[in-house]
Amino acid sequence: MATGVEEQRAALALKIGRWAKDEGDLQMAIAGLRLYRRSICTECVSAAYEPSLVVNVQGEKFINLGKATYQMDGSNFLLTSVNLPVMSKVLMATKERPMLALILKLEMPMVREILSQQEFLALGESKEARGMAIGTSSAELLDACCRMVDLLDTPVDIPFLGPLVQREVIYRLLTSPQGRHLRAIATLGEQSQRLSKTVEWLRQNYAKPLRVEELAEMARMGVSTLHHQFRSLTAMSPLQYQKQLRLHVARERMVNEGIDAASAAFEVGYESASQFSREYRRFFGTPPMRDVKERLLVGGEMVRE
Repeated sequence: MATGVEEQRAALALKIGRWAKDEGDLQMAIAGLRLYRRSICTECVSAAYEPSLVVNVQGEKFINLGKATYQMDGSNFLLTSVNLPVMSKVLMATKERPMLALILKLEMPMVREILSQQEFLALGESKEARGMAIGTSSAELLDACCRMVDLLDTPVDIPFLGPLVQREVIYRLLTSPQGRHLRAIATLGEQSQRLSKTVEWLRQNYAKPLRVEELAEMARMGVSTLHHQFRSLTAMSPLQYQKQLRLHVARERMVNEGIDAASAAFEVGYESASQFSREYRRFFGTPPMRDVKERLLVGGEMVRE
């Protein structure tokens, strides 16, 4: 006999499948909402994950963040509270039973507004909340997601009801055991929120030289504390984060814009094309141009989730 969670998951899978007919993700009429379908397993691809909630209802996916690994199946949701460069791989998906997911971009002003109006129990709070976490989807979260997708059938209702359902989805997320990760980032003045500013600065200035002392000053903490807390949040040191982001962006530009390896290297901040090639091969396992040719053959590209 199916449980309420299983019934809600099956219902959401049907709704997503009805709208997401093409491969990849599709931007919907509700701001920040995308629906995702993948009908085949994939090799590891570069991905830039922004603050978002991914509710997976079918299929399996593997995600690598620094030295941390995550695996999600149809029972899981993935919370990303800061911008993170990752490697991801679809492990289980077929044409008959594709991987299906709902992706909702998390707007921090809305998160902070909800936090200001609702008292959340601080039990289990941690000052070292990771920027990525996996949880088990509840019936309440899946029900709210179902109603969000249902709104696509009545576009006239979206301007009024869309934000209300989004608020409920965020509320369900904040009250889940993984909600502490999002609360730590969204709460002004918290250490994790200050760290998120350094992550955002690195994301926007990845081509600039990295001066850890300046990052520490930005986060209002000592250099050694910054290293420890930054690694706790992103599973990487600031230098590793910058390096991986540079490599991801270079790969994206070579695949999607057709530029050569040397040009990509200098555009993302490398001073030596040979150093770029060495680090690229070490990280992706293949020299730049060979990797790009293989990506193009399989239709691969860097994706945003």
